[in-house]
Amino acid sequence: MAHPLTEWNSDLCACCEDARYCCYGFWCCSCIACAVSEKFGEHRCLPILDICSPAITACCGCPCCVAPAALALRVGIRHRYGIQGSLCKDIAVSCFCEWCAWCQMHRELKYRMNNHTVVVNMQPTPVKLSHAAPLNAARTGPHGFVVASY
Repeated sequence: MAHPLTEWNSDLCACCEDARYCCYGFWCCSCIACAVSEKFGEHRCLPILDICSPAITACCGCPCCVAPAALALRVGIRHRYGIQGSLCKDIAVSCFCEWCAWCQMHRELKYRMNNHTVVVNMQPTPVKLSHAAPLNAARTGPHGFVVASY
């Protein structure tokens, strides 16, 4: 059963919602990127690829303007939490608004961690009948209830 897709908890440019972390991201974008990567469960140093990859690919003659870690984490967050969007939008945001993207991902992870949903399974435990007992004997379950009687 598919779950309905949701929206991002905050807009891309909603820096006033969490001004403290947006200032942190503005003054040290690589620091907030590493924090987002770690909160999402990836290696803390993954965003270093965003710094190194343009220089490496340019040396090989292939200019790269999309930050690979920002793109990968943005797509991962969207898929994990069922957020609407497309790969084209993720590429555009990662390419042209990387600082805002890291701040939005930080706000989203903070929101999801504070407002997590707990699923409670209320199904009864299965009762396993023994084949060794005669059919006309009554058996009781672990709580003293009659399981079967013939």
